Amino acid sequence: MLKEFRQFLLRGNVVDLAVGVVVGAAFGTVVSALVSDLLTPLIGAVAKVPDFSKLSFTLNGSTFMYGHLFNALISFVLVAGAVFFFVVKPMNLLVAHSRTEAPADPTTRKCPECMSEIPINAKRCMYCTQTVA
Repeated sequence: MLKEFRQFLLRGNVVDLAVGVVVGAAFGTVVSALVSDLLTPLIGAVAKVPDFSKLSFTLNGSTFMYGHLFNALISFVLVAGAVFFFVVKPMNLLVAHSRTEAPADPTTRKCPECMSEIPINAKRCMYCTQTVA
């Protein structure tokens, strides 16, 4: 049973998934830092709001921190854009490029009499011995 578990863990797609999750988490941290340290102050300077994370309102003693939500939305849009432009688009181009290859020239054809596959240069069908034009 341990041998099967080891084979499962060492399968390529499991390792690839683990690497993807780790890299994705690290990328998310970088994007969050970009949003909170660069973009939010930049937008805040234009909108004359110094820090979005401090934006909140209070209702019946409960504080709603909608500034954090705004930062999270900016972060999500940046991550989605990066995934789209750096992963999805290149993969779509690669798949489209691989599909445009011309099909190989046929090496066989069908006998008009018995419908068997025969070589393209054959003068007679090897199955029914009919002359092929």
